[in-house]
Formats: sequence, C-alpha cells, structure tokens
Amino acid sequence: MNLRRLFRRRPAPADRPYCELIERIFGIVPNNIDLYKLALVHRSASVPVEKGRTVNNERLEFLGDAVIEAVVSELLFVAYPEANEGFLSKLRARMVSRETLNRMALELGLDEVIVAHPSSLVASRNNIFGDAFEALVGALYLDQGYEMTNRVLIDGVFAEHVDLQVLVRTEKDFKSRVIEWGQKHHRAVVFCSRECPDHVELAPHFGAELLVDGECRASGDGRSKKEAEQLAAQRFYEQTLREDR
Repeated sequence: MNLRRLFRRRPAPADRPYCELIERIFGIVPNNIDLYKLALVHRSASVPVEKGRTVNNERLEFLGDAVIEAVVSELLFVAYPEANEGFLSKLRARMVSRETLNRMALELGLDEVIVAHPSSLVASRNNIFGDAFEALVGALYLDQGYEMTNRVLIDGVFAEHVDLQVLVRTEKDFKSRVIEWGQKHHRAVVFCSRECPDHVELAPHFGAELLVDGECRASGDGRSKKEAEQLAAQRFYEQTLREDR
C-alpha cells in the first residue's frame, strides 16, 4: 500500500474534479492542486490577486514548454541512436509543434476544462489548448520534479498520444516544398505576413498570404509569422500541388 497516498490530506470537494483530471491525464496524485488549477486559466480569464495584479497560466506555459522540449530531446536521442542532429531536430520540432500539442490537448479533454473568455475559445485562431497542456506540464514539474515528469510524459502521455513513426513520415515543411515548386516551374512565390489585431486584445496572432505570380492563392494564421506562413503553404500544397507529386 502507498502510505504516502494513504495519509495524504483529502482534497476539498471543489478540488476533487481537478484531482481526478490530473490523475486521469498524468496518473499521479497531485501534491499542490492549485498549480494545476492555475495551469487551466487562460490569460483572457486572469484571476485578480493583490495590488491590482492578475495571474494566469502564461508563466507555467513558459516553464512547461522548456520541460517538454528537454523530455522530447531525451526521448528521441534514445529512440534513434543512429540519427544525426538534423533528423532529431526536425522530428523534435514536429513533436512539439502547436499542431501536435493542440491535438494532444483535445484528446486529453482540456477543451472541456480550460477557463477562458468565450471569444478566445476559437481553435482555428489560437493555440490555447496546447498552451494549457504546456502549462499543466509546468505545474507537474513544479509539483513532482523532473524525473517524475519525464517518466509520466514518456511512458504515459507520449506513449499513448504520439506515434513517432507517423511523425517521421509526415511532411511539415510545406513552405520549402512550395518554394521548390515555384523555382522548378518558374513561378514567383511570395509570402506576405502581418500581425493581426485581436478583437479582444487577448490573443495576438499573425496572418500570411501566399502569392503566386502576384495572385493570392492561400492564406493562414497563427501565433507567429512562421506558423502562419506554413499554414498558408500547407493549404496551397494540399489544394493544388498534392496531385502533382
């Protein structure tokens, strides 16, 4: 019997759903449930504290992002002992991409528990679900330490929700493919990016248009210019170029 768990103080009734959520996602009993509760608070629903300050999950997201990258780097280093640095870097980028993290977050049901302004819950325009997952990992790191976080992610979350072989076979650098296509066929390919004002000033994002011979052929948006351009390139590639492969 786990004596530590036996003598742990029972959570308050209001905290039980959060404790059950963390046990379901990570398979651990949280020590400090307040960390995980904060990880689910998007900045659009920031909680006021003292002296006019507010708190949300952004600091935990920052920490979780770094922890995830460290864990994924170790995972891939062990999984592909003969791979070079370029292969490992590209595969890590795919594994920690906003698309992958958002998908995992949705599969874990975070869209049902995150606290955010309704206008921010538009998955096509931001990445608050993946950001919340990063924040939860930051909370897990502070609550349980790196070794436990490493084991929970590798043996639990990633093992269940990430197929490395699929990621290896998945093409993600659509921008390079489109540029190569333009060079091959003597077409002028230009990406025009801009920062877009957010209507509620809560989730700044960028938009990009893909111009072929001066004509807009696709557009995309994301939380960085690179992400927006990749999405525009992906849409053009899938709509126009896939059949030419």
